[in-house]
Amino acid sequence: MKTPDYNSPVALKAFLDENGMAMQKKFGQNFLVNADARKKIIDCLDVADGMKVWEVGPGLGCMTSEILERGACLTAFEIDHGFARLLRQFFESYSEKDRFSLVEGDVLKTWKKYHDENGSADSFFGNLPYNVAATIIADTINEGVRFEKAVVTIQKEVAQRMSAREGTENYSSFSVLCQWAYDVKNVLDLAGGNFWPVPNVASRAVLMTKREDFPRCLDPKFFMKMIRQLFSSRRKTVRNNLLALCSGEKTDAALEKAGIKPNERAENLSVDGLLKLSDCLKVLI
Repeated sequence: MKTPDYNSPVALKAFLDENGMAMQKKFGQNFLVNADARKKIIDCLDVADGMKVWEVGPGLGCMTSEILERGACLTAFEIDHGFARLLRQFFESYSEKDRFSLVEGDVLKTWKKYHDENGSADSFFGNLPYNVAATIIADTINEGVRFEKAVVTIQKEVAQRMSAREGTENYSSFSVLCQWAYDVKNVLDLAGGNFWPVPNVASRAVLMTKREDFPRCLDPKFFMKMIRQLFSSRRKTVRNNLLALCSGEKTDAALEKAGIKPNERAENLSVDGLLKLSDCLKVLI
């Protein structure tokens, strides 16, 4: 089956109509119809022959097609049954060469099982649904899965949180999580007109490169639990937020050892400072 003209909203709508399909708002479906933007974003993946890539939300395959043409072995995660049916037809020749596979269903429910059975990928890619983008990214990090590179197009607000530095209003536990695991770099801002249908929010493409100097800690699960607790009540001091995890005596001892003032707030602490605090707490609990 021939793919539609990915650059034309009119052609895309006609193709969907011909196949008795429509865009589903609940899935956050928006096609990137700017060919130059697609190329620039895919270039960030540095695709090489045989590279294993996971793509989330391929839609009708406008990015999938380009990634496969560059030699990748791609696994696509698609929730829309209609799109999944068409993707299988579009890329049947790649499937026959074991270079394309499709995992149908909600990626939040399917990726972990697929990973456990098939292993990880070199790279992660996706024009992620706005309502679950942060969850998808956080889930992989929480499970200890880090890709060599991840290139995602997400709501600009989410992207700002990913790269926010301590002392700024967008700095959050999500910022800490992303910057702990990756070097985060902004690639491209995309106004709504680059997509069809036109979303009512701005988007940003982000490159996440696996940190070679990945800072270790005594207990990653505890570290992630601690940062969620610290940012759960931003107005509270570090000490008051930590009291939910351990006694005041142990909290005070850990803060002193980490060189952090009890009345400090989490939003002012760097990733390295939070890692040190996590280790100091862990040995006392």
